[in-house]
Amino acid sequence: MPHIVIEYTPNLNGLPMEAMLAAVTRRLADSAQVADEADLKARVICVESFRVGLTESARGFIHVTLRILAGRDEKAKKDFSERIAEGMLEHMPPLPPGLQAHLSVEVVDMDRGSYRKVRLS
Repeated sequence: MPHIVIEYTPNLNGLPMEAMLAAVTRRLADSAQVADEADLKARVICVESFRVGLTESARGFIHVTLRILAGRDEKAKKDFSERIAEGMLEHMPPLPPGLQAHLSVEVVDMDRGSYRKVRLS
């Protein structure tokens, strides 16, 4: 915990995902809500099959999900969301002409009772 999952559409290929991922994890690690930076686990997934609305035109998205153990208040969740958006936008280049895309962030509570983590080293 926390788990960071960045999903994006393949028409946004070429975005500096490594830099975005580093910026997001760095900003989250700076939060007082994150006790150990080594607890941050992040991955980027390109979603090959997708649809944005009804048209076949050039549209895409980036959606970031942050999965955290339940119990944090709305203020903490909003702070997480802002840190993620700022980290993503820090390295966002201009999109190609005609391409429309959205960035969204979602903070999701994980059930404390069923979550298990075991350090393997």
